[in-house]
Amino acid sequence: MAADDTRTVRLGGVPGTLLWNLHHRAYEARQSHTVLDDPKAVELAGRIDYPFEETFGPPNPLLAQGQALRARTFDDAVRDFLARHPDGTVVALAEGLETQFWRVDNGRVRWLCVELPETAEVRTALLPDGERRRTLARSALDLSWRDEVDTDRGVLVTAQGLLMYLRPPGVRELIAACAERFPGGALVFDAVPRWFSARTLHGRMRTAQGYRPPPMPWGLDAGDLPRVRTAHPAVADVRELRPPRGRGLYHGALAPLQYRLPAVRNLRPTMTVLARFA
Repeated sequence: MAADDTRTVRLGGVPGTLLWNLHHRAYEARQSHTVLDDPKAVELAGRIDYPFEETFGPPNPLLAQGQALRARTFDDAVRDFLARHPDGTVVALAEGLETQFWRVDNGRVRWLCVELPETAEVRTALLPDGERRRTLARSALDLSWRDEVDTDRGVLVTAQGLLMYLRPPGVRELIAACAERFPGGALVFDAVPRWFSARTLHGRMRTAQGYRPPPMPWGLDAGDLPRVRTAHPAVADVRELRPPRGRGLYHGALAPLQYRLPAVRNLRPTMTVLARFA
């Protein structure tokens, strides 16, 4: 790697979480039996001048694999959409340095990344826009981004690692706005349970490596999924997407049990949800 390929990145707070995600995703992608084939993430992490381990600590293998399995759940949803709409548009809200486009690209999809200006600047410097992929420097809550979306060939909106950082009214408004503007489309998002959200708000959530994630004002328990439909009359169907099995005792055997035991369904650290619009 040439010296001038390296980029210095300095982000904190919620924008800084994109570096935490990349740190763990790239670590998992380097494993010999990885659950996520993501060479672009490995390349990207190597090009960034940032004190990853000083800030976040060494990657936690369980967390890294969990992050990768979450990414694969989103990938599967996008691939399912592209199987039905090969020329469709994927709108990725606040994807940060996610490299999903390179994992799922079918050679025809149109990709719109909506980012806050400071993260858009980082993303476009490291991952320059292409013919079918562009970045819009705008908040996801600035709903004018919807005017930039081609709806003729189908639309899928993704919000990976975003909604938990919004206030509950903002989450409801965003879901309603997507349902209203994209009939026949869908939104895929992830959520943390309410207990997890509460711990971050009180500063009691910290990883074993000492990293404290930013406050997450919005939480959603698995038992509360039906409430998502009340955001707008056009929300026709809401269901949880189960991640694929991973390797090892926890991700290969114990984690999948959480989906079979009703008593622990609201304890899962994250869940991925698909909301379809009529």
